[in-house]
Amino acid sequence: MIDRSTKAGSPVPVRLVQFTICPDAADPAAPCRELHIVFFPGDQFPLAKQFWQHAGLGIPSRFAERCLSMLQEQSGPDSPPPTGARPPVKPGNRHYSAKSFGKSPPSSPATGHARYEGSIAEQTAELLNKDHLNYLEERYGRNMPLESAGAAKRAMRRRIAGVLVRDTPNDWSTAGDKEVVLGPSTRGVEGVTEDDVFLYPTGMAAIWSAHQLALATRPAAKSVCFGFPYTDTLKILEKWGPGCYFLGHGLDSDIDELERLLEKESQLSETPPVLSLFTEFPSNPLLRSADLPRLRQLADKYDFLIVVDETLGNFVNVEVLPYADVVVSSLSKIFSGDANVMGGSLVLNPRGRHYSALKAYMAAEYEDTYFDEDAIYMERNSRDFRRRIRIIDENTLAVCSFLRSRSLRAEPQPSAPPQPRVIKEVYYPKWITPHNFEKCRVRGPDGQPIGGYGGLFSLTFTSLDASKAFFDALPCMKGPSLGTNFTLACPYTILAHYGELDWAAGWGVEEGLVRVSVGMEEREALLKGFEKALLAAEAASEPKQQTEPR
Repeated sequence: MIDRSTKAGSPVPVRLVQFTICPDAADPAAPCRELHIVFFPGDQFPLAKQFWQHAGLGIPSRFAERCLSMLQEQSGPDSPPPTGARPPVKPGNRHYSAKSFGKSPPSSPATGHARYEGSIAEQTAELLNKDHLNYLEERYGRNMPLESAGAAKRAMRRRIAGVLVRDTPNDWSTAGDKEVVLGPSTRGVEGVTEDDVFLYPTGMAAIWSAHQLALATRPAAKSVCFGFPYTDTLKILEKWGPGCYFLGHGLDSDIDELERLLEKESQLSETPPVLSLFTEFPSNPLLRSADLPRLRQLADKYDFLIVVDETLGNFVNVEVLPYADVVVSSLSKIFSGDANVMGGSLVLNPRGRHYSALKAYMAAEYEDTYFDEDAIYMERNSRDFRRRIRIIDENTLAVCSFLRSRSLRAEPQPSAPPQPRVIKEVYYPKWITPHNFEKCRVRGPDGQPIGGYGGLFSLTFTSLDASKAFFDALPCMKGPSLGTNFTLACPYTILAHYGELDWAAGWGVEEGLVRVSVGMEEREALLKGFEKALLAAEAASEPKQQTEPR
């Protein structure tokens, strides 16, 4: 706030309070919890809000719950005692609880609640307090005990680094051991270790930190946002630091434009023409993949960093680290799958030309703020992420193939009767910039691709009526996340860009775009559900019959 308000010419007075909460004497082994509270003039809230809105560095819910419980322990005798049980969850609206594809196969080791049977109110009829939940998780081998958070974090960092020789759900108890056998990384770069992996409370916190890392280690210059990204990434690049060049289409022609820009700027200064280039592989929500080998050549020629967000592609399917200096990911998505914990990761490429400077900065400045309880849940969820990704990849390809066969892109069948076509485009890496996606697709020892295309796709429609009908009739959960073990859909543009619909449309992100994250449900049930939604969209697009006046 001080930096941005000073640059705007009107410095804002800010005070920072360090507030430490310690457990009572009855639990001396429990750690203290530290909060940092910012005081600023009330009329400066819009400026302060930007940081918490975009940077992903707010207080996690489990951390907040722990702090509140410690404050209750320290309350006076007149304070009401803790309730012991969590309050019931109120029933959701029609989008969240009324429809589903049927029961999904178990995701990561079972969490002990039915996701798809009955209402949310019915599912929470039998309430357990936190101590009971912790006991069940630890007693039946699902969660590590809370005092093993360090081991849980090591296990995750090794999992992300690709160095665990044995990493099945049955090996979870040893994955974080200091003596466990480790092998060479499977990330496509020689020398990657767990020490090159850094954990964060959220995926956006990892992206924010990657930008701060670039600003701290490289000469000041604008960054490049290549492709239309998740909204907060662009805001971080625009609002903090020298600014951003936005090449929002993310196509090969944009690399031509980038090369001209780099050549022009390099003639004006002896320092690198840009600070860094951020891109998603593939992008959200248009699922476009950049030509990473070509971008790497430009980065080496003009000396800037490349930061790749691999959340959608994930390292089971794509190998992007060889072309990046830094790879970031939201672990809250498919790595977790259960949608009950948040997290992010940042990986340094040990073969990158600026690795020494980047690693030295991280060694000096990185602070592990990933809450221990969140790490315990994330480690538990991620034990079988490879198996889940394979199932979701196959489900998504089947669904997208069906929808594309009924879209304007489908090849006409001479013998088939004409059908209404309400889907304009199926955005999925198999058909969107596939030549670039294939360059990074994970391959087996025989050179054949073994990585899938991911679990996310987007649809555009011939009319808003068709889009609305499809979304409303789709029998799945509705919400703004992705990478869940259950299918989840959202009207992406309305949620992310409601105040800038025309701007988003100018980059090809239409108002009626529907984004779908496919889950692990039975494939036939998924296909029937999407056919039902498609029939509703087709019916909504049929011309209304006119009745003649009497």
